[in-house]
Amino acid sequence: MDDFISISLLSLAMLVGCYVAGIVPLAVNFSEERLKLVTVLGAGLLCGTALAVIVPEGVHALYEDILEDPETARPSNSKITTTLGLVVHAAADGVALGAAASTSQTSVQLIVFVAIMLHKAPAAFGLVSFLMHAGLERNRIRKHLLVFALAAPVMAMVTYLGLSKSSKEALSEVNATGVAMLFSAGTFLYVATVHVLPEVGGMGHSHKPDPTGGRGLSRLEVAALVLGCLIPLILSVGHQH
Repeated sequence: MDDFISISLLSLAMLVGCYVAGIVPLAVNFSEERLKLVTVLGAGLLCGTALAVIVPEGVHALYEDILEDPETARPSNSKITTTLGLVVHAAADGVALGAAASTSQTSVQLIVFVAIMLHKAPAAFGLVSFLMHAGLERNRIRKHLLVFALAAPVMAMVTYLGLSKSSKEALSEVNATGVAMLFSAGTFLYVATVHVLPEVGGMGHSHKPDPTGGRGLSRLEVAALVLGCLIPLILSVGHQH
């Protein structure tokens, strides 16, 4: 029961924190130039969180068992839309948290939760800013944000409640937490580099120059991209394993 209350509270915190972070860009009226700058910053946050937070956490989780039972994993690649890509990423986060909760180790749960929350807010911010740049209506953006915010908590609860004792032992043996977090890092990088950056750089999915005269990123936008990559690294400095 204690584990159930714990996973419920963590899931609720993820839902509220993610949705509130995503609402921030919607609450401010941006000009077209500022919106593009914010979108580039969001893309930087996506890249930075994948490289500075999620990948290290996933590798750390796998490395703990590598000497006892070394295994290899194949990378996963899928061409999907931005929202769906981040929803898949969020679902993987939920599986990671649910698997961590099933171990009944509070320290593992807290490490995974902190790692998820460190990139959950930037992910929501990046998603909403990109959808705003793409010209979606605000009501539709809120729906996209809600689906993204719900994905991780729902999958965390489903994973935790749906596992039998034997399944929990099996997940522990293959280190599902680490694998799920590395998978989510892959979806992060895919969305940021294949969908978001080409769009804001004026290339789009057709890989042709923007007819409005877009010539890639300006110096200010490159600076925003770098800043976005550095912010998660700075935030994760004090996060010890």
